[in-house]
Amino acid sequence: MQRTQISTSQAPAAIGPYSQAIRCGQFVYTSGQIALDPASGQLVSEDVQAQAHRVLQNLQAVLTEAGTSLANVVKTTVFLTRMSDFQAMNAVYATYFNGLTPARTTVAVAELPRQALVEIECIALIED
Repeated sequence: MQRTQISTSQAPAAIGPYSQAIRCGQFVYTSGQIALDPASGQLVSEDVQAQAHRVLQNLQAVLTEAGTSLANVVKTTVFLTRMSDFQAMNAVYATYFNGLTPARTTVAVAELPRQALVEIECIALIED
């Protein structure tokens, strides 16, 4: 099956040897996004809700480049450095996923790149 690299300047450039996303068949698999501003490359805030907004905006930019959107996400994985931020992150997350919400896993991790508080990756369907 053919794989296609997805890349957009509307989301932060990869900070390591990976792609922003890969399309394989009718699905897009994104790399995890942290709350980096695409223009400056800097973390947007030390507040988990502000970071969650930026993360989801970054994911939307990658998905748009791939020809899909958050509405077609079927699975997300959320990484939090503090599980005490779960409800605050959820409040933001819920505003981006209306109707049928994707399957999701949320895990606490010891640390994320650039001292981010939240990272999210997803799998989305591309409808023809």
